Amino acid sequence: MPYILILYYSRYGATADMARQVARGVEMVPGVEARLRTVPAVSAVCEATEDGVPAAGAPYAELDDLRDCAGLALGSPTRYGNMAAPLKYFLDGTSSLWMAGTLIGRPAGVFTSTASLHGGQETTLLSMMLPLLHHGMMLLGLPYSETDLLRTSSGGTPYGPSHLAGTESNLPLSDEEKRLCQALGMRLGRTTLALNGAT
Repeated sequence: MPYILILYYSRYGATADMARQVARGVEMVPGVEARLRTVPAVSAVCEATEDGVPAAGAPYAELDDLRDCAGLALGSPTRYGNMAAPLKYFLDGTSSLWMAGTLIGRPAGVFTSTASLHGGQETTLLSMMLPLLHHGMMLLGLPYSETDLLRTSSGGTPYGPSHLAGTESNLPLSDEEKRLCQALGMRLGRTTLALNGAT
């Protein structure tokens, strides 16, 4: 069965919560499944080492997870309007897939979490789109037929789902944010099946 890879980095748990909601949306589409994967933290002063299996949550991603996926949802907290370094580090190691054209034509979407409402949600989403465009992936956002985009007072953008986590990173996902995450998952699932000739 084709799978959507939901690849994310999460420091305080909000992005991981979003990833689970995206996965839930994917699983609502018969004929496609979700695969959750995360990436380890990186160090600014030396090469970081982590156990091969995280203490909690999704397993660490390997290139094979990305190579074999039928679609991709990429998630990161915001770091000064950009994706977090651990996710960028992983993507920087995907040149073998780029050289082979492995991901060309596959659907992809992005999601993010920020501490403040105007903390760079949209620029972070755009920063995650750039390597996906270089890989030749087909980017999916959220259309305004998702009416939660018009009602939400927390997260949510046409570029992809977003979440307002608060300055203490302790705000739960709002109902609108959950639905928008699920909508991205469903859109990725349906698009994947359509691209693969399923009805």
